[in-house]
Amino acid sequence: MKRSFGKVLQAQNYVGVIQTKNGIIIEILPKIADVEEEKKEKEILIKMLKTLKKAPFKNFNMANLKSTNMPLLEIFISMFLEELSKLIKKGIKSDYISKSENLKFMKGKLKMSEQIKQNYIHKERFFVEYCEFSNDRVKNRLIKTTLKFLYNKSKSNGNKKRIRKFLFIFDEIKISHNLKIDFDRVKMNRQIKYYEQILLWCKTFLLGNSFSPYKGREVAFALLFDMNLLFESYVGDYLKKKGLDVKLQDSKHHLAYLKGQGKFRLKPDIVINFKKKEKIIIADTKWKILNENKIHNGVSQGDMYQLYAYGTKYEKCKNMYLIYPKNNEVNDKKYNYLKEGKLNLNIVFFDLVKDKFRRSI
Repeated sequence: MKRSFGKVLQAQNYVGVIQTKNGIIIEILPKIADVEEEKKEKEILIKMLKTLKKAPFKNFNMANLKSTNMPLLEIFISMFLEELSKLIKKGIKSDYISKSENLKFMKGKLKMSEQIKQNYIHKERFFVEYCEFSNDRVKNRLIKTTLKFLYNKSKSNGNKKRIRKFLFIFDEIKISHNLKIDFDRVKMNRQIKYYEQILLWCKTFLLGNSFSPYKGREVAFALLFDMNLLFESYVGDYLKKKGLDVKLQDSKHHLAYLKGQGKFRLKPDIVINFKKKEKIIIADTKWKILNENKIHNGVSQGDMYQLYAYGTKYEKCKNMYLIYPKNNEVNDKKYNYLKEGKLNLNIVFFDLVKDKFRRSI
């Protein structure tokens, strides 16, 4: 994707939202075979996002989204607000907070050292320590800070109305002034487990946790996702739902060893283990549109070498696959097995619209 604003922004293999410093919002949607409508592209993108680990999307119910015709950023804001609505129904967490203050009346426990130091002259005052039951806790401050941040970003009257409603509920709660420290201070436990998803959303918006390393001088805000990682996550989730024993990014093997230490760690995207048959399948996913006008139809020689290296290290592996998204630029029936000794290297295509492989693995 390229778009000019006097200067150029460029993003390859990323999807999501970029907002420039002059307020222009750019949407980058995945190009999916047999899909022409933006609404359908957004539906498939959200479906893929729901499979990401350590991301806030998994609990979202698509039925709660009235229209995917709305801008992508507004969809993400709506998802956050839905999660917040569920949290509020369960109850905003309050705790006893320890406070130390110099008061005109006695409250709690007198701190003698501070009393002598602070009130040597002002005998009428009391330097005390006491506990106060309050919802002005760090996790609630992060939520309120996110609400105020999103109120300035949103262009949707519906979203802004809901944000104002939630800000009223959080009225007595302060905002966070040091995000990194406050996020580090949040310790999850069973009592606040239901805060986990909403805090993931807060990190996503407030820390620019866009699951990508995207940076740029012209960018004010970016929420981007690497389509290679997203495609891997989605295909892996699909295989798991089929009842297969799937491990993503397996890292138990190295290509070589030096003085007993493993060097050049191998990390195949997908390892499928068939314990009863004592065999495994290895697959790498590639978000790439193949084209018959390119050398090897666009299949990277390096990717084939990498897959072959996996097969030589995983003893029980005979079948390996490169998995690409379905596209209409190539005839996938031409992709026969590429055999090398006992290893079968295969290329297959996954149809994101029909949710299935064009050819079984």
